[in-house]
Amino acid sequence: MGEYKTYKELDAWKKSRAFVKEVYYITKDFPKDEQYGLMSQMRRCAVSIPSNIAEGYGRQFRKETLQFLYISRGSLYELETQIYIAFDLSYLNEEKLEKLLADLEECRRLLSGLINYFEKNITLK
Repeated sequence: MGEYKTYKELDAWKKSRAFVKEVYYITKDFPKDEQYGLMSQMRRCAVSIPSNIAEGYGRQFRKETLQFLYISRGSLYELETQIYIAFDLSYLNEEKLEKLLADLEECRRLLSGLINYFEKNITLK
């Protein structure tokens, strides 16, 4: 993958990994009856983002890598919707909502850059 030797060097992976921690921290204050509902779903989505970046990086062919990066991007959009739902249910205040959305947007920007790299780099298999 060119200048990167490992997925751990990718800014998209680093930022999305930090975002997982933030989602876990914020959702710990959700009501107990959401433990197996929205809280669990949000955490799974968040974990899916860096996990699919890493899995995609480990694939041999560009098309496979892109497939996992697209899955990661889909998880970002799914999580964004869940964040809004949590806000609608008053599980998040406006400050937490804005912080999560800003960090999510940064993850999306970095991931989109990575996707663009793979889509345009015709020298990769």
